[in-house]
Amino acid sequence: MSSSSYTHIKPSTRSKAKTKEGTITNKAIGAFLSEALSNTMAKSKNNAKKLSYISVPSHIINSISSSSLQSLLDESTPKKTSRNSIIINNTNKFFTNFKNNPTRRRLLFFFTLFLLSFFAFLKFGFILDTPCSTTTKPTTSDLGSKSNLLGVVSKVGSEHENGVLNDDDSGVTQFKISDLSSKSNLGVVSNVGNEHKNGVFNDGSDVLKSNIENPAQDAQKDVSVSENIFSSVQLQAQGPSGVESDGDDGKSEFWKQPNGLGYKPCLDFSRDYRRGSEVVVRDRRKYLMVVVSGGMNQQRNQIVDAVVIARILGAALVVPILQVNVIWGDESEFADIFDLEHFKSVLANDVRVVSALPSTHLMTRPVEGSPPLHVTPSWIRSRYLKRLNREGVLLLRGLDSRLSKDLPSDLQKLRCKVAFNALRFAKPVQELGNRIAERMQSKGPYLALHLRMEKDVWVRTGCLPGLSPEYDEIVYNERKQRPELLTGRSNMTYHERKLAGLCPLNAMEVTRLLKGLGAPKNSRIYWAGGHPLGGKEALHPLINEFPHFYNKEDIALPGELEPFAKKASLMAAIDFIVSEKSDVFMPSHGGNMGHAIQGQRAYAGHKKYITPNKRQMLPYFMNSSLPEAEFNRIIKELHQDSLGQPELRTSKAGRDVTKYPVPECMCSDSRFRS
Repeated sequence: MSSSSYTHIKPSTRSKAKTKEGTITNKAIGAFLSEALSNTMAKSKNNAKKLSYISVPSHIINSISSSSLQSLLDESTPKKTSRNSIIINNTNKFFTNFKNNPTRRRLLFFFTLFLLSFFAFLKFGFILDTPCSTTTKPTTSDLGSKSNLLGVVSKVGSEHENGVLNDDDSGVTQFKISDLSSKSNLGVVSNVGNEHKNGVFNDGSDVLKSNIENPAQDAQKDVSVSENIFSSVQLQAQGPSGVESDGDDGKSEFWKQPNGLGYKPCLDFSRDYRRGSEVVVRDRRKYLMVVVSGGMNQQRNQIVDAVVIARILGAALVVPILQVNVIWGDESEFADIFDLEHFKSVLANDVRVVSALPSTHLMTRPVEGSPPLHVTPSWIRSRYLKRLNREGVLLLRGLDSRLSKDLPSDLQKLRCKVAFNALRFAKPVQELGNRIAERMQSKGPYLALHLRMEKDVWVRTGCLPGLSPEYDEIVYNERKQRPELLTGRSNMTYHERKLAGLCPLNAMEVTRLLKGLGAPKNSRIYWAGGHPLGGKEALHPLINEFPHFYNKEDIALPGELEPFAKKASLMAAIDFIVSEKSDVFMPSHGGNMGHAIQGQRAYAGHKKYITPNKRQMLPYFMNSSLPEAEFNRIIKELHQDSLGQPELRTSKAGRDVTKYPVPECMCSDSRFRS
């Protein structure tokens, strides 16, 4: 049969062909059309959007009417139930029922409201600020501090190890609430998915996207991402009521710095000193060994004097040996605390520093000695120089306060050079201290307090903490059992010591002093010091008045303090760094750390340093009838000259140049120098 004898028909189109030849039964035609349609649909399965046609012999088409043909087509075409039409019909019925039923309309409204609330919570619920606990714990291990976090850093990358970073600080950090459970008063701000305040992240999704789409670049970006996360850690200035505050903007009079009168570091050694340096650094015969003891700040003082004694004797200095602290059990060595190479290089033109004795002197029996208090350079030469020239090695112990405070100008300058330039902390310690200080500075100025409220401090000073009769009894019994701990003036009663200004300030007294000096309530305070007798309860007066109250355990990220946890000297070094970088510093009692920081802040331009005038102010503390405004006026007046202004060391005998660096170590063109 030729192709001309076939007629192509669209199944949905009616045919108007007229019968010309015979009659064919509908049954036969239906069977034919069914077979043709089946074949056509099978061929068009992959192209459903195109129209399908079937070929039918002309004599068949001509033998039936158009109406019969259409009915056959309808019967032969497979019928499919429209699922969409069923859904539409059911939906129409559903909404019709709601339209006619008020109860169902209300249910639909509340259901819609619930869905909107649920999606809103998913979007915003994880960045809502929660009230921050103001309970501060001196140490995480001792006091088991709890935390109310303002937020946590969002999940980026794989789990961190040791609480900080996976893979030695090179991975992306992920923080978990459980990891931060020991932090109090510290908010770790989530900036993944939110615009960072300082522009570190614009959108956290970019970080996640880069990890997914650019896995080859992940290793290069991990370190920078981690640093950005660290930089996003900020303290949340939030009061006990849970209402967030922007913190102190530094406009308060309390933050005003003293007039430094133009004094700047000035270490110009004389010509004779410089000429003598050439001889000293070339000497290979004489070596000085020293053993220093006590806490970190006490060791600093002895190291300074050891360098000066080495210069007086013209000997090379072997790196000082740090005696194990019998109280803390700290076995840290010089290089663990201080940057040894920096120490050597800074002093290269003053004293030759060696790490160990040379082989030529190893079998030498050293000359040993322990100088008395406040010895002069001439005494040292007359006592040790002849024997040192003969034996080659001198070993000195117990150098604390042994060297006179009044030395020739060049030796005073050398003291300053050691204390302020050469004794830089080891890199890991310095970096962590800097990070904690930056977090404290993240929302404005901060005050550093050195609180001396430990049990041994109360025992040694012969004072009482004033917490309760129970704690007073503990201190009294300890002092009675170990009378050798009392540092001096054993003939004085507690009240006599208190009025003489010989006792540390307790938390209540520190609070009243700060309020009297005008410290804003929203001031951020970093407190340095050991575990106070009485635990957190001893700090309640301070915390209640100044809720933004932190120490290094509160601010450090999980795992950051772990390498230093059992080394008291390193922990003290961290406190030293954060305190020295503060806008205002105040000790509750005198001591080596307070004196060292006073000198550091003076040498840095006379940054504000409050020296409590305990002897004159305590009578006003005991006067309960004094109005608060009058009390505050008196306190400010008593301290107007105790805020870190330049003071001449020579104005009082026996002052340490590392505490009062003017005039030997600082110069000024100001007419006020005298």
